[in-house]
Amino acid sequence: MGASTLLMQSSTKLAQSLARLSSGSKINSPADDSAGLAVSMKLNAQIARIDGASNNVGNAVSFSQTQDGYVAKVNDALSRMSELAVLSQDVTKTSSDRQLYNVEFKALGSYINNVATKDFNGVSLFADNAGASVSLNVTTDSEANTFNMVGVDLMGASYTAATGATIDTNANANAALGLVKNALSQLATDRANIGSNIESLGYYNDQLAALKNNLAAANSRITDVDVAQESTTYAKYNILVQSGTAMLAQANSLPQSVLKLLG
Repeated sequence: MGASTLLMQSSTKLAQSLARLSSGSKINSPADDSAGLAVSMKLNAQIARIDGASNNVGNAVSFSQTQDGYVAKVNDALSRMSELAVLSQDVTKTSSDRQLYNVEFKALGSYINNVATKDFNGVSLFADNAGASVSLNVTTDSEANTFNMVGVDLMGASYTAATGATIDTNANANAALGLVKNALSQLATDRANIGSNIESLGYYNDQLAALKNNLAAANSRITDVDVAQESTTYAKYNILVQSGTAMLAQANSLPQSVLKLLG
């Protein structure tokens, strides 16, 4: 009976070791390590939330990069508008010439107004329905803390004043030049804000990646099997099962010797 009990224990350990080696996990049932399983579940949930936050940050970077692409073209348009405003003040130009300059000037203004209505996946890039600048709170970690991206409002007063100006006369061109210069100054500030948003989001993304790696390593130490150590354990219990089986057979044969003496 003692040999049978020891053989059963060795067989159970051998089966457990075989399960760990075949699955690669030290915890194949809650009984293997109940406390470790609880910690691992929490770590896995946090890692999943970090993946979600990383996706959010990545999408926010794409949003800001799209903003910057449009703003770069608006800068080109405003630069050309300032050039046209100066050209229209040329004393050698006739009223007809100024009208031609004004046509291009107004077309560029319309382009800027059109850009102000663009969106990214249904979310306005430059202004909400009330005309205010878009300010988005981006989830940056597993606890849903957020980073507020500074918004850009291409429907603001600086821009609408410039796009609504005309350069059909010398006086209007002079006034329009001042308005366009104000718009360019505001655009420089707005583009700097976009750059700051992208830079900050990049830091948050790197932080999330480092945190995920550290948590995954911690979880691995709890759940992943040490193949070298477990292989040694498997060999040990494999030998014990084989020797235990042989000894149990020997123990079962001993009563036969006693019966021969009685016979």
